[in-house]
Amino acid sequence: MIKSELVLRIAAQNPHLYQRDVETIVNAILDTIAEALARGDRVELRGFGAFSIKKRDARAGRNPRTGEAVSVQEKVVPVFKTGKEMRKRLNLEPIQPAGS
Repeated sequence: MIKSELVLRIAAQNPHLYQRDVETIVNAILDTIAEALARGDRVELRGFGAFSIKKRDARAGRNPRTGEAVSVQEKVVPVFKTGKEMRKRLNLEPIQPAGS
C-alpha cells in the first residue's frame, strides 16, 4: 500500500472528513515521526510498533561491478520493530497474495 491508497482508505472509512484533510493529517503524522527520528528520538505506537534509529559504523565495502574496495561512511538508518499486538494479528490471519 502506498500513501495515496492509505489516504483513500481512511477517507472512505470517515466520510465526514474531506480527502484533503485526511491527506494533511497523514502527512503531519509521518512528518512528525521523521522529525523525531532525525532528533534521535524513539517513536512508539502501542499495539503497532516502534520506530528508532540505528548507527552503522564505517566499513570497507566492495563495488559489486568492479570488485574494487571502497570505503562506506558511517550512517544512521531507521528501524521498525513490530509491537506484540501487531505480530499476533499478522499470525492469526491467513496471508493474502499481493493485489488480491
